[in-house]
Amino acid sequence: MTKFFATSLLFFFIHVGAHPVPDIPVSGKFQSNGNTTISVEIDTRCFAEDPEKVPFFTVGKFNKINTTAKKNLISEATNMIQKSLELRFGNHKWFTPDFQMKFINREGGELSEERLVFIEGKYDTRLSLDSDFYQIRSKQSAPYDLIFTNQIDGEPQRRVNVLFPAEESFRFDLSFIETTQPDSSAEINPAHATRTEEQKKQAVEDAQSTFISFARQGFVHVLPLGLDHILFVIGIFLLSRKWKPILYQVSIFTLAHTITLGLATLDLISAPSHVVEPMIAASIAVVALENIFFPGYRNSRLLIVFVFGLIHGLGFAGALSAFNLQPTSLAVGLLGFNLGVEFGQIAVIVLAFLATFWITDKGQYRKFIIIPISSLIGVAGIYWTVERIFL
Repeated sequence: MTKFFATSLLFFFIHVGAHPVPDIPVSGKFQSNGNTTISVEIDTRCFAEDPEKVPFFTVGKFNKINTTAKKNLISEATNMIQKSLELRFGNHKWFTPDFQMKFINREGGELSEERLVFIEGKYDTRLSLDSDFYQIRSKQSAPYDLIFTNQIDGEPQRRVNVLFPAEESFRFDLSFIETTQPDSSAEINPAHATRTEEQKKQAVEDAQSTFISFARQGFVHVLPLGLDHILFVIGIFLLSRKWKPILYQVSIFTLAHTITLGLATLDLISAPSHVVEPMIAASIAVVALENIFFPGYRNSRLLIVFVFGLIHGLGFAGALSAFNLQPTSLAVGLLGFNLGVEFGQIAVIVLAFLATFWITDKGQYRKFIIIPISSLIGVAGIYWTVERIFL
């Protein structure tokens, strides 16, 4: 039974992917005159059964495929939108627009060399007078989360939603739409001060909503989606069950991945996924092997964990860097996401403790827990490293 369990666990580690493909952004761009564009961006890796094993779609690859292959990709993107998204303006019926699809680079505009190619769907419309709000919802069949962002006259708005399958966004207020031309001779509205207070209150509510949304996403990026991150945290836990060494390691790891996640999200640093992902896998193997061959906590472990935390932060960077967030939303989103990751790590450690606390004998704990599980984690890390470099 033990052998069967170990074999099954190893098979699971090897065949489950690591970081998920970045979520699908749905951006509403509104003009005061009512002209509106809803755009959706699709990463072509989303079409693969195991997206983490598929490299990004580059301009070089795009130029090598024929017209039929390009049409097939557009068709797959259209189908993904159809099974992922519905929207409505005001109290009208929910519907999925007929998006106009085209290939773009991540920054938008014309395709240029050495850039990644995505598929963008655009829906242009002019809002009717009874469209007092705009809302989207993620269908139950949606394979990825939706990121709900909006702009008014080119200015990104503070409130952002991360929608899991079968969830609805908040109602985005469309009262700013001009129904008549402003009268320059009109008196100042005495309710202006009241509106200012309401705007301040709304800004706080928007920040809270964005924080909660990204905190939840950060937690899910660890538990259950971030298997490689989970294994790394378990590797930290296995070295010592004393709370002080665990707290030191988790804190320094959080600090490190917060630094690189923030810098990468602000486009101050970058590293290609084909470099980051093997390094993340190697970090898992190193921590696991250290548990086996160098038992016992040492302060030098903190330096190792810090360096690997920097690398893992780059692995998380896709969660926020792909979206054109308003500066306040970006700061709130980063804070929320990192706290979500931290709580995810704590949850992993608590679960690991609950699964092993009953083994009080140190010799048995090392023989039946540390060595077998660290061996499995090490094999998984080595396999992922080789796979991500050569396969």
